[in-house]
Amino acid sequence: MATSEEERTNPAARLGFEPGQVVQEIGFDDDVDHDLREGIEAITGQDLVDEDFEDVADAVLLWFREDDGDLTDALVDALGFLDAGGTIWLLTPKSGRGGYIEPGDVQDSAQAAGLSHARSVSVAPDWNGTRLAASRL
Repeated sequence: MATSEEERTNPAARLGFEPGQVVQEIGFDDDVDHDLREGIEAITGQDLVDEDFEDVADAVLLWFREDDGDLTDALVDALGFLDAGGTIWLLTPKSGRGGYIEPGDVQDSAQAAGLSHARSVSVAPDWNGTRLAASRL
């Protein structure tokens, strides 16, 4: 668990990543927050893996903007990359930024993909993060 000092110095500390985890990143583009990415790598001790990774990941980091297509489809695809019990961190632009997605649309897409909303946090100056997990039946 991250200490308050870690949370102040590493923006990724409050996201719950742990050493040794494999984190797959989807939707990388020029606008991603590099401090957040580096913070996750510092915590896990590993580089983020890309969409071509051929194994399952402990977590998926999904950068998604309004113009990136269908959010439900992207979430279903991300589920296919996850190990059992893994989580998806959906990163969307904050209100007022290009590519902003309404929270209700995130909720609807997550539910349609069979995911439950676990929590939302501000993860970077321009990005919000929503932690999603497979819904329990």
